[in-house]
Amino acid sequence: MADPKPWIVYEGDDDSGANKRIVLISGDQEYRSEEGLPQLGKILAEHHGFTCTVLFPINPKTGAIDPGTTTNVPGTQALQNADLLIIASRFLHLPEEQMEPIDAYINAGKPVIGLRTATHAFRLPVEEDPYNPYHHYSFNYEGEEWPGGFGRQVLGETWVRHHADSKKTGTRGRVAPGAESHPILNGVQDGDLFARSDVYGVRLPLPGHSRVLMLGEVADGMSPDAPAVEGEVNDPMMPVAWIRQYVAPYGGTGQAFTTTMGSAQDLRNDEMRRLVVNASYHLLGLDVPAVATVDTVGSYNPSPRGFDAYKKGVMPAAHRLE
Repeated sequence: MADPKPWIVYEGDDDSGANKRIVLISGDQEYRSEEGLPQLGKILAEHHGFTCTVLFPINPKTGAIDPGTTTNVPGTQALQNADLLIIASRFLHLPEEQMEPIDAYINAGKPVIGLRTATHAFRLPVEEDPYNPYHHYSFNYEGEEWPGGFGRQVLGETWVRHHADSKKTGTRGRVAPGAESHPILNGVQDGDLFARSDVYGVRLPLPGHSRVLMLGEVADGMSPDAPAVEGEVNDPMMPVAWIRQYVAPYGGTGQAFTTTMGSAQDLRNDEMRRLVVNASYHLLGLDVPAVATVDTVGSYNPSPRGFDAYKKGVMPAAHRLE
């Protein structure tokens, strides 16, 4: 029988967490956000005091977490009381009742952190659901009022392409010139952030009110000591982390931080976790720690990337803190 509350809440500490609430939406099919976001939620709650609610794509027949289910992410109503949204989904086609709290949150101009496939978080084809009022969230939306949908208009870019070989190259984070003193980079050293996911291509320059914080050096391999790939692929290097101001469909404005890194495997890297924790503090309007605590909470051995490679039959309750 399906869990009556098919999501997980990690309670924070009101004193250290400044009464802030974060909602994390997983569901990306390939990069195991259903494993990575619970770990981020634990870190943000246990080490930093924020109350975190993690939402999952749920198979309505079994109640199990199923990244292939793109039409059911229960619990988005938690956004009604949220101070920050962290999203790492891909091609979600949610019903109106689940999209409405997301839309209300964005139109209120509240802060958003987008990880990896969040640039193409939604796909709501008109031909499949002609009366859905949220088609403009689609990654490939072509309407003049919000071209590129949620990805382009909120996060700063939609899906474009893989910039290098997606199965053989990793990403080494290089601090962008002039961004060295930005608080989101506190404690993040140039070259120490290494992601096993490849660099995404983006269109340059990024849209207005975007500030690039980190560039992605394409590495010839999946280990932190892999050398940089020679040639045009690293000239210029693509932005892989930036902050920007967005304008919502109905005029609200807010801040978004986007990184095209952030798979569950990437989050094994201390600096990757620190980047997201720092961005959370910054977007919540709090002082970013000089060197944030980002130790993993409990065991963390995420599954490798891959379509249909997720752990079958896992219920949301499996992610509870013991």
